[in-house]
Amino acid sequence: MTTSPSWRNPQPRERYDLLIVGAGPAGLAAARVAISRGARVALIERELLGGVCLNEGCIPSKTLIRTARLYREMRDAEEFGGCVPGGAAVNFAEVMQRVRRIRARLARREPAESLAAMGIDLYFGEARFAGRDSVTVGGATLRFKRALIATGARAACPAIPGLEEAGYLTYENVFELTECPRRLLVIGGGPTGCELSQAFARLGSQVTLVQDEPMFLGHEERDAAQLLSDALARDGIEIHLDTRTTRVRREGDDRIADLIRDDTAHTVAVDQILVGVGTAPNVRDLGLEAAGVAFDPSRGIAVDDFLRTTNPRIFAAGDVCAGTVFPHIESAAGRIVVANALFRGRQRLSAEIIPWCTFTDPEIAHVGMYVTEARRKNIPVKTFTILMHEVDRAITDGEEDGFVKLHVREGTAQLLGATVVASHAGDLIGEISLAMSAGLDLHALARVNQPYPTQSQAIKMAARAGTTTRPGSIRAWLDARWLAWSR
Repeated sequence: MTTSPSWRNPQPRERYDLLIVGAGPAGLAAARVAISRGARVALIERELLGGVCLNEGCIPSKTLIRTARLYREMRDAEEFGGCVPGGAAVNFAEVMQRVRRIRARLARREPAESLAAMGIDLYFGEARFAGRDSVTVGGATLRFKRALIATGARAACPAIPGLEEAGYLTYENVFELTECPRRLLVIGGGPTGCELSQAFARLGSQVTLVQDEPMFLGHEERDAAQLLSDALARDGIEIHLDTRTTRVRREGDDRIADLIRDDTAHTVAVDQILVGVGTAPNVRDLGLEAAGVAFDPSRGIAVDDFLRTTNPRIFAAGDVCAGTVFPHIESAAGRIVVANALFRGRQRLSAEIIPWCTFTDPEIAHVGMYVTEARRKNIPVKTFTILMHEVDRAITDGEEDGFVKLHVREGTAQLLGATVVASHAGDLIGEISLAMSAGLDLHALARVNQPYPTQSQAIKMAARAGTTTRPGSIRAWLDARWLAWSR
């Protein structure tokens, strides 16, 4: 989202119903909902509308991932009976130009002027709380009845000696590259590290991926993480699990990293280092002390399940919050804040059915409970699994890696959660999320009529596996009695 160079901040109103600091997904969603319901809204942004997701995160990374997948498909063309005349040389400069072009296109969808036309008072500048019900920006003081802090987070930097001096990349600047690094060290095996490792490997980098835990994506199921590890290895990535980066230094044009696993030391020389170890909340210089808002510099703002801070006038949403289980559902959080802050709602974040996805190849998507979580809560759970190589469309597409797992409360058809590992897992998980949100069970999923052949057949197959009458069950006994009587 953009604004013209001639933009001028509006004159403050006497008092705003809702003042929002941060124009990322949460702030924009809250502003649109609030203005549509008749509220007086002020929205403050210090840099670019759209936040990290549009400018540095989701949109540029998924654009890069799609192009990287194309190059992988071209190199594998013979497996599909095709060929690539002249090979598949990567024009990296054009690849990154496409990233910037798509980012700019999406930014133009709703410029600052259109937000102003909706009736939102949009301010650009540094916001700072001057008290429990006021904020200063650009020399003006804005008063509010309720406020939302949605300032997001920035890339975190691990405390590795020499890293700052040697220089490194994060998701905040990696998409500004114009040359593909010949050798790339990626520190961190979470979603960002895994996604970008695979993308750069497919675009021609010699990638070394270092993770200080025994598996990638530590919150995911072990077999899902193992499938991902195998996929990354097939893409030529040198993987170091349970390994720490202890020191970095410059030697000429090279960046030298010292790695250690147990008592074994290893040194790697690279051209660039990409750090993907998480984020740090944007709470600096906001004047939160003056507002009576409790926060931790490394963890963020403390909120309850209604997204209220320690100041009952002020709410917070997204990556800036401490202890929020799902910081990436900014739009839903923005809607919750409007309901709770302006209309005395009692909507809880924990009540949301929230799917998420890591966009590697194959993708890993999840919704609801994991088996380990259910067991911690003493909930008996049974899992029904379909492997993707049992799905006709996955076979025709050459996308057989992965599975669909449906977790249900044992003895019932109640859906507790699901994990999908597949080339399009992020799309497939939506059907299960909808079922759970609507309170539907395994029988409902099994009855869904789907076009054939599609990869979503895997969900129906897993559901049918859980609803098929089993010998010895009461239903099987009743069915047998009925058939015997009706003969």
